[in-house]
Amino acid sequence: MKKIVLAYSGGLDTSIILKWLQENYKAEVIAYTSDIGQNIDKQKIIRNAKKLGVKKIIIENLKNVFVKDYVFPMIRSHAAYEGVYLLGTSIARPLIAKRQIAIAKKFNAFAVSHGATGKGNDQVRFELGYAYFSGKKIKTIAPWREWKLQSRTDLINYAKKKKIPIPKDKKGAPPFSIDDNIFHTSTEGKVLENPKNAAPEFIFQRSISPEKAPNKKTKVRITFQNSDPVAINGKKLKPEKLLEKLNLLAGKNAIGRVDLVENRFIGIKSRGVYETPGGTILYVAHRAMESVTLDKNTAHAKERIMPVYAELVYNGYWFSKKRIKLQKIIDKKRNQVSGEIVLSLYKGNITILSRRTNNKAYSLKKVSFEENKTFNKSKIEKFIKHHAKQLNKV
Repeated sequence: MKKIVLAYSGGLDTSIILKWLQENYKAEVIAYTSDIGQNIDKQKIIRNAKKLGVKKIIIENLKNVFVKDYVFPMIRSHAAYEGVYLLGTSIARPLIAKRQIAIAKKFNAFAVSHGATGKGNDQVRFELGYAYFSGKKIKTIAPWREWKLQSRTDLINYAKKKKIPIPKDKKGAPPFSIDDNIFHTSTEGKVLENPKNAAPEFIFQRSISPEKAPNKKTKVRITFQNSDPVAINGKKLKPEKLLEKLNLLAGKNAIGRVDLVENRFIGIKSRGVYETPGGTILYVAHRAMESVTLDKNTAHAKERIMPVYAELVYNGYWFSKKRIKLQKIIDKKRNQVSGEIVLSLYKGNITILSRRTNNKAYSLKKVSFEENKTFNKSKIEKFIKHHAKQLNKV
């Protein structure tokens, strides 16, 4: 039989897609799951796939690869889409797409498929990844753009007809649209679709509210080497374990929540509630580390690059020449970014307590208010006069 590799979560949507692919393409479906730190029940995935007649079920542990090769480079760029969103969903799709194509080639599948909706960004992110690694050699099947099912109600009716189990959330209704991985959790849909509604507390999975956070500050020391975090409180950890540790520390201190109405790539607005606990700490800590290690021109060049880089990642251009080129610029002086940052975590706030580095970019002698003998005041006067003349030119 011809084969299709489906990005399969084991949940309602992808179970329906799996059945639909079998019926409409008369093909063998290979169920593929990337374990990138999401809330995953491997036995459930296997059980649900087998119930639908799947013979080949692949679950890959990619947590360390995801953090090391995707999250950390993005942290080095300080990427934040529209100044707020730390791109937790966006950064996961390229890796999944890359592995799907690799598996499709291995098993000689004629197509790959995903469960992204026709209104979402993920369809673009998946399919740009597919295109990069396969060109036109492997077909892309996007059920939400092909089938006649138009709503979640249609999906539920289809599931009932095909005897596919329907999960319920805490309110006894069809679940929110949730995406999670080791870096973040996003929640969309239902009551959140109306921006006048406050996000209900029960949707938060990785962080407690500031009101319930401890009344005592938590101190954490992060060691950076060549611009990447390598240790917490002096203990070296591999990337996935380091992020897991920071997720726990941040979550219990109410850090990492964002409620954002964003502009999707396809042209519509949407509201998402994001939790990026450990990532928020790393973002703040890395900026603090660079503030004492990078020169002004390099630091400011990165600031100009960041919005462009963030939009590329958001739009699914992770493998583009432009993103890769920007990454090289961002990483040009990463060997200078080493040292330790000590932070205080308290009720949703992060305070920088100290910056320690052997880098000589920060000079105590130059910044001291007590030392002015070597400071040439006449040069400053010339500097100001020069820029005064630029006021009518710029």
